[in-house]
Amino acid sequence: MFTYIIKRVIGAFAMLIVISMVTFGIFYVVPQWAGASPEAMASRYVGRAATPETVHLVAERLGFNDPVVVQYGRFVKGLVAGAEYDYGAGVEQCPAPCFGYSFISGQPVWPDLLDRMPVTFSLAIGAAVLWVVGGVCVGVISALRRGSFFDRLSMGTALAGVSLPIFFTGMLSLVVFSYGLGWTPPGGAWTDISVNPAQWAYNLLLPWITLAFLFAATYARLTRAGMLETMGEDYIRTARAKGLHEREVVVKHGLRAALTPILTLFGIDFGLLIGGAILTETTYTLPGLGQFAILAIRNQDMPQVMGVVLVAAMFVVVASLVVDLLYAVVDPRVRLS
Repeated sequence: MFTYIIKRVIGAFAMLIVISMVTFGIFYVVPQWAGASPEAMASRYVGRAATPETVHLVAERLGFNDPVVVQYGRFVKGLVAGAEYDYGAGVEQCPAPCFGYSFISGQPVWPDLLDRMPVTFSLAIGAAVLWVVGGVCVGVISALRRGSFFDRLSMGTALAGVSLPIFFTGMLSLVVFSYGLGWTPPGGAWTDISVNPAQWAYNLLLPWITLAFLFAATYARLTRAGMLETMGEDYIRTARAKGLHEREVVVKHGLRAALTPILTLFGIDFGLLIGGAILTETTYTLPGLGQFAILAIRNQDMPQVMGVVLVAAMFVVVASLVVDLLYAVVDPRVRLS
């Protein structure tokens, strides 16, 4: 078991290194391969009114003329230990993890990301609870009542949930429940959980349900398929022959074996959502990482875009690592292997 954990941790660390190399290549190496000179890259840091001599000097001080290996080492050092930026007028200290300074605001990117994370975390965690509980429960009941009216209705609803895009269901829910019935607040309402927990949940209720409806549909179909396969196995018949209660047979032996693919999907989905639920946050005007990424792309703010990419990738890797460790808890065969 200890060896299994060590292997997964080492694999996650190696993946983070690869992600940092790919991200550095996309934002720093590829533009140079495409013909961008060091001065062209440095011009983003000095503004339009800078003279060619100033741009050349900034390119030298930022190290854009250095070899790629040296630039990557400086990039990694900034992420781990912070960095110093010499623009000529003075040296700017960027604490770790340093993703650089925004072209628009001139402020470090990391504090801006931290300000947006509570919104995205709140949205992702609340929606994840709803879609996992709802999707798994519906899938189990549909599998146990195969061919029934509930099975057909739930799978039909799940098919609609998978087919309908999030921006359509989001806008429809706003029109009906916010602007029409007035049951929920309109988009853009956000309250920190430390200020008013009840208002925090009330403001996020509609985004939670909308997002959970999309993901719960996939989880319901996946759970149903897994349960139908598992409940026909020999060990399920053996458990029933031993006289175990049907609830114990379904939950302990049937559902537990069917959770492995669900855990895999959950790790990917949750990691991606933590990295930014772009469509949901845009639809409901929530100031999270998704909306932050959209604004950064529109403004062509490279340090902000790079920061979002790295943070989102890190969350996906960490979520995958946690899922790998949970495999050993859910499936005893992992521990034995």
